Amino acid sequence: MRPWDRFAAVISGRHVVIALGGLYLILATGWIIMPTSPNFTLSNTLIVTSFIAGSGFLLLVGGYRLPRTDIHSRYYSTIAGWCFVGIGAMLAILALYNFQPGPGLSNPIRSVAILTGFSSVAGYGVGTYAAQAKTSAYRLERQNQLLQRTQRQLEESNERLEQFAYAASHDLQEPLRMVSSYLQLIERRYGDELDEDGEEFLEYAVDGSERMQEMIQGLLEYSRVDTQGKSFEPVDLDEVLATTCKDLELQIDETDATIEVDELPRVEGDEGQLYQLFQNLLSNSIEYSGDRSPRIDVSATRDTGEWIISVRDNGIGIDPENQDRVFEVFQRLHSREEHEGTGIGLALCKRIVERHGGEIQINSTPGEGTTFTFSLPAVAPETDIRSPYNNSVSP
Repeated sequence: MRPWDRFAAVISGRHVVIALGGLYLILATGWIIMPTSPNFTLSNTLIVTSFIAGSGFLLLVGGYRLPRTDIHSRYYSTIAGWCFVGIGAMLAILALYNFQPGPGLSNPIRSVAILTGFSSVAGYGVGTYAAQAKTSAYRLERQNQLLQRTQRQLEESNERLEQFAYAASHDLQEPLRMVSSYLQLIERRYGDELDEDGEEFLEYAVDGSERMQEMIQGLLEYSRVDTQGKSFEPVDLDEVLATTCKDLELQIDETDATIEVDELPRVEGDEGQLYQLFQNLLSNSIEYSGDRSPRIDVSATRDTGEWIISVRDNGIGIDPENQDRVFEVFQRLHSREEHEGTGIGLALCKRIVERHGGEIQINSTPGEGTTFTFSLPAVAPETDIRSPYNNSVSP
């Protein structure tokens, strides 16, 4: 802190401005009381008094109203400092003028009082502008610090949650595997000795353990999106989708599904996670196709520095009030008797897209189909080379 700022901070810059205004009001009063030159008329005296008093009044009111402005109190000293800068500059000018050859100031006291009053008011204006700029910068810095602290807290919280989810799901794997193994052993060894109810109970137990294993595995994948993800590199989405369709070939054949794909771009991303993204969306569209044969259209459009990918199907659709729930973990809109699944697939899709800096949205009409739209970062133009892959996939 500069010496002036330390001094003004002790006595308060606002009080300095008020005191300076009071000083000029005292000078104005003294100008009326003190004897003047016989050449001074009453009107001249009143004009000089009004000039000096006007400057004092502006400084006094300005200092009094400072707390009502948006200027931070720590920068009141800046305003007071500029007032004295104005006074000092004017005194220097008057001194140079007085030492020049030729006639000097006819009435130095009057000139100093009037001109330094004007210059102090001008300094108050400049100081107010500077203090407002410093206040804005200070508040912006505080906001940035608050945002950085909040971001660090969120990152630490997310890291702890990921570690907890990973540890909990990983530690549950072994006892659950043991339960499942012993249930299967009981089924093989004593299955013939169980009555109909016993077989049913055992079947429920085995099914429950298998479902729990699926949910834990899904939770592990969900918790590893950020921690276990690979570094981003150029990925050809045509090739990713071709691999996805090949792996879903059995499901596509069984449902007589048709998948039409426009030319897809190269994006910056994690190829393994993008494969998971397309696999979950396509299998979800096939699973919820209803009684009709699934038809899925995949397309892409460029939007400045990113690509908008759309996956549209002709399935059963989703009610508007449930469209936000589908991206939450373990949120199922249908029972397991109606549709299989763990309730993690779409939540995993959202997590993957967000890791790539994009957003995923859903637009659906019950009975007419669903469109999932998500954004992915585009590859730099110099490396954006298209793949010659055939862009239509049909069984």
